[in-house]
Amino acid sequence: MQIEINANKRMLQGKGASRRLRGHGKVPGIIYGGDSPAQAIELDHNELYYKLKSEAFHASILSMDLEGTKEQVLLRDLQMHPFKLQVLHIDFQRVNQNKRIHMKVPLHFINAETSPGVKISGGIVSHVLTELDISCLPKDLPEFITIDLTNLTAVNSLHLSDVELPQGVEIPALIRGDNSAVVTIIIPRAVAAEETASITAVAAADIPTTVQKKDSDVKIGEKKDAGKKK
Repeated sequence: MQIEINANKRMLQGKGASRRLRGHGKVPGIIYGGDSPAQAIELDHNELYYKLKSEAFHASILSMDLEGTKEQVLLRDLQMHPFKLQVLHIDFQRVNQNKRIHMKVPLHFINAETSPGVKISGGIVSHVLTELDISCLPKDLPEFITIDLTNLTAVNSLHLSDVELPQGVEIPALIRGDNSAVVTIIIPRAVAAEETASITAVAAADIPTTVQKKDSDVKIGEKKDAGKKK
């Protein structure tokens, strides 16, 4: 289901006008791109703020109702107040259905608890990336990409080339020859230290027995030799 958002054209511009808008519960913004000129807009702060809490709002094609005219847009930039829960400014880009777009989409990791690296080795999943920069036509844009960790073992990683992509989706970094790690399983120091201690204990338990036998053999031999000399 496509996410919808309402906006109105903004006639007054400038810092003073923007401050007054914010004082009335509005957010100044802009919509640009496509074959139309850039248009200054204003949005209801409360409606926008709660929509921004949705992960899909940041990585989906949105339907913007601009005073009765609907346009397909993407969220491109967002400016928040340094310490208040307030949106200061927002940018949207019009979508051309025939042109590829570049977007960052979130990664969803599944089956971590059943992977050999976690279940057998006691490792911890380390997310090197939490979102992925992709390229595709607007119709192929996924809300997120799933990373399956079912077969991931300890001290191993999944890379960009291992990611299963939806049809029509590409990873620009791979095209440039960058095959960075996406996720890895690491062994915590405590677990590694415990394993090392266990191995050392087992080895130590074997060593004294062997040495004692050898010492015993040597002493008996010495006694026999001593008896012969006499």
